[in-house]
Amino acid sequence: MKSNRFSRRTIALFWCLAVAVFIGAMIFFEQIALLYVIATLALVLLLVIVGFADLESVGRGRGDAVSGGD
Repeated sequence: MKSNRFSRRTIALFWCLAVAVFIGAMIFFEQIALLYVIATLALVLLLVIVGFADLESVGRGRGDAVSGGD
């Protein structure tokens, strides 16, 4: 049996709500400069993750890869 109380969708919604509250609080307390720094670091982290991702072998094991239009 699964021991998870919340589904993945519910957990994702909780995260979105937490981020929205955090951003709203940063704007309310006028910490825009810190918000810019956090957004920049988050974007850099996302680009590093995408840069090091192995996108060539995605979906090769199951045969559900999207056709490249050869």
